Amino acid sequence: MIIPHENLSAEALAGLVEEYVSRDGTERGEVADKSKAVIQLLERGELVLVYDPDSESCNLIAPDQLSAAPPDTPSLD
Repeated sequence: MIIPHENLSAEALAGLVEEYVSRDGTERGEVADKSKAVIQLLERGELVLVYDPDSESCNLIAPDQLSAAPPDTPSLD
C-alpha cells in the first residue's frame, strides 16, 4: 500500500527516514545528511513510502519497483 509521505507528521516521517538510512550501518553523524537526501528524493517522487500490512512495516522504494507489487495493491492517494 502506497502512503503519500505528506500524510505523515513531520516527526513520524523523520523517524521513518532515520530508521531507513541507518539500516546500512550509517554513522550517527551521517544520519542527518542522508535523511535530508532521502526526504528530497521523496519530494521529487524518486522514492515512495510503502506499507506492508502483513508485516506491519514500512519501506522506501523507487517507484519503478512498484511494478513488482501485485496489481491489486491498494494506494492511499
